[in-house]
Amino acid sequence: MEPEDRLGLDVKRAEQTLMAAKHAAVKGAGLTVPQYAALMVLSANPGISAAALARACLVTPQAMTVVLKNLLDHDLIERTPHPWHRQMLETHLTSSGRQALAQADAAAVIIERRIADAFTASERAVLRDLLARFTAAI
Repeated sequence: MEPEDRLGLDVKRAEQTLMAAKHAAVKGAGLTVPQYAALMVLSANPGISAAALARACLVTPQAMTVVLKNLLDHDLIERTPHPWHRQMLETHLTSSGRQALAQADAAAVIIERRIADAFTASERAVLRDLLARFTAAI
C-alpha cells in the first residue's frame, strides 16, 4: 500500500496538529495536555481513583502516577484515603487546580471552536461516525 493511500497517516497528522495546538494553549496555565486532561476528568468526577482516571484519560496507570505526582507537587490536586476503602486514594481538585483548569480550558475551547466551525453540524456527525468506524476497523 502506498503511503499516500494510508489513512492512518492522515489521522496521525491531524492528531499531532491538534496536540501541538492544545499543548500551546494549556501551557499558559502551567499545564501539560495530560495534566489538563486529568484535571478535566477530575472536575467531572471528584474523588475518582487513579486507576479510573488513567482509563478515562486513555493512559497507563504508570503514566497517570507521574501526572498525579506533578499535579500534587504544584498543589493542583489533593489525595485523601477513601472513607471505606482505605487503600484507595480519592483525588480532588484544589482551588488552584480549579483556577488552572479554567484558564487552560478557556484557551483549549478556542481550538475546539475553530475545529467545530470548520464543519456543519451534519458534517461533525458524519466525521464522528467515520472516526468510530475507523476505530472499529482496527
